[in-house]
Amino acid sequence: MGDVIVIQFSTLDGVVSDPDGSSGTPYGGWAFRYGSGPVSDDKFRLGARMEQGVQLYGRRTWESFSKVWPGRDTDYARLMNAVPKRVATRTGIDASAWPNSAAIDGDPLTWVKSERERRDIVVIGSLSLVHALAAADLVDEYRLIIFPLVAGEGDRLFAAGVPANLQFTTAEPVGAGVLTIVRRAV
Repeated sequence: MGDVIVIQFSTLDGVVSDPDGSSGTPYGGWAFRYGSGPVSDDKFRLGARMEQGVQLYGRRTWESFSKVWPGRDTDYARLMNAVPKRVATRTGIDASAWPNSAAIDGDPLTWVKSERERRDIVVIGSLSLVHALAAADLVDEYRLIIFPLVAGEGDRLFAAGVPANLQFTTAEPVGAGVLTIVRRAV
């Protein structure tokens, strides 16, 4: 059985929205204030899980990534382009925009419950999808790169009213940030 792993960039106050500034918010772009180093390559330490699992995106995050990753030519970019990607969307996607992508047929939560029986599911960005997975108690692990700043406003990773009992497994410096891994408490 696989794990559902959420990866996110976060501020100290838990803001995960607009890390690259593409949404144009006044607080956006906070992840790139430290250069591209903290957000490049496999900073989330997923390793083989990237190659053997599947990535899951919400439509807006997938659309944003599909404009960037296919044009990159690094070892990590080749991996991002090669892994299977699934998109939770009601409107569909142009799967040709990013190799190995497909929309999920039907309910994404049902798909996750079925798919995690076979392999790991890595959820990238896609906050509304993450909130739905957490509310359904389907998240096994969070891998966060936390940057040393307080945004003061923005969407937060943990939704109000959705309790979670987690345990720390890793905290290590990653450039200007800290990779923090928390898992469902046993």
